Amino acid sequence: MSDIKVSVIIPVYNGGQAFKKCLYDVMNQTLKDIEIICVDDGSTDESAQIISQAALEDSRIQYVYQNNQGAAVARNKGMEYATGEYVSFLDADDFYEAEMLEKAYINSVKHDVDICIFRGNKYDASSHQYLSMDYALRFHEIPCNPFTYKDISDNVFHFCVGWAWDKLYRRQFIIDEKLSFQNLRTSNDLFFVFSSLVKAKKIYALNELLIHHRVNNSLSLSVTREKSWNCFYLAANALKQELERIGKYHEVEKSFVNWYVHFSFWNLDTIEGDAYKKVYELIKYEILPSLHLEQYPAGFLSTNYVKRVFDVQSYDCDEYVYEQFFKLRKKAKQKSDDGAKRIKNSKTYKVGKIVLFIPLHIKKWLKRRTK
Repeated sequence: MSDIKVSVIIPVYNGGQAFKKCLYDVMNQTLKDIEIICVDDGSTDESAQIISQAALEDSRIQYVYQNNQGAAVARNKGMEYATGEYVSFLDADDFYEAEMLEKAYINSVKHDVDICIFRGNKYDASSHQYLSMDYALRFHEIPCNPFTYKDISDNVFHFCVGWAWDKLYRRQFIIDEKLSFQNLRTSNDLFFVFSSLVKAKKIYALNELLIHHRVNNSLSLSVTREKSWNCFYLAANALKQELERIGKYHEVEKSFVNWYVHFSFWNLDTIEGDAYKKVYELIKYEILPSLHLEQYPAGFLSTNYVKRVFDVQSYDCDEYVYEQFFKLRKKAKQKSDDGAKRIKNSKTYKVGKIVLFIPLHIKKWLKRRTK
C-alpha cells in the first residue's frame, strides 16, 4: 500500500491569486501524507510561477504541464501520476478548511468506502458573502450511512450534485472501474461522478462543512456556458449509455429521468443570448422525445416538471418565453423588493424582456397614438 494517503489533483488554467489561495490551503492541510499534483493546462498568467514557488517550499508538490486541453483532460492526466490510497479532485479557485482531507480520509478508511462526500458552501467573489449550499448534499434523502445506490435508487442523481470537488475517491476503485472525465468544455465531471455513484460498493456522507466553492468568478468557464450550450446533453447521454451498458439503467430509471428533466430546465433557466433558443429546441425536439415520458404512469415524473414539460411540448420558443416572462412578472409583483429584484435578475426574466421588447414597445406606441 502507498505511503501517500491522498493524491490531490488540481487542474489550473490562469488561476491567478484564487489559485494561490487554493494551493496554500492544500499545503496547510492537517493531513500531511499527501501529494499535490498541479496540472497546468497551458496557463499564460502567473500560475506556473505560483506552482514553482510553492514547490520550492513543499516537496509534495508535482508540476505537470499540458497544452490547453481543458480541465477534464487535466484531471485524467493527473491520475497518471497519482499514487495515493484516495484521490481528491479540486478546483483551482475554491478554498478549504484545514481538516478537510484528514476528516474525509479518516471516515473513508473507517467505513471502508469507495466514495466519501462532504458538505460545502458558496463564496460569492463579488459580494464576499458565504451562502448556504444545502442542495449539494441532501442528508434527509439518505436512508442509511454508509449506503449504496440501491438504498436510494429513486434518488441517486438527486441527493448530491454531479461535481467532483466535494468528494474523496478510492484510487483503486477509479482504476478498477476505468473511470475517467469526459472531454467536454463544461459538465465534464458529470459522467465521472454519477456513474461512480452507481458503481461504488459503498458511499459515506460526512455531515461537516469542509469546502468553500467560489462563485461569480469572472475567470470561471461556467460564466461563458453559452459557448458550450450542449455539453450537458452530451454528458447526460453518455451517462445513460453507460448505465445501460452495465445493466443498471432500469434500476435507477426514475431518478435518471427526473434528474435529466430537471437538469435540462436548469440549463435553460441559467443561459441567455442565442444559446437560449438552441437549448430550448434541444429540449423540445431531442431530450423530451428521447425520454418517452408518455410511457410512465402518473406520479413517475415529479409534479415540479409536469407543467413545464407540457408547455415546451405545446409552444415554440417565443411563445414559451412569453408565458414564462409574464408568469415571473406577476410573481415579482407579489414579492418583497428583494424577492422581486431576484426574479428580475434571473436569466429567464431577462431573456423574456429582450424577446418582448419590440412587441411591448409597439404596443406602448399604439396606445399613445390612440389617446
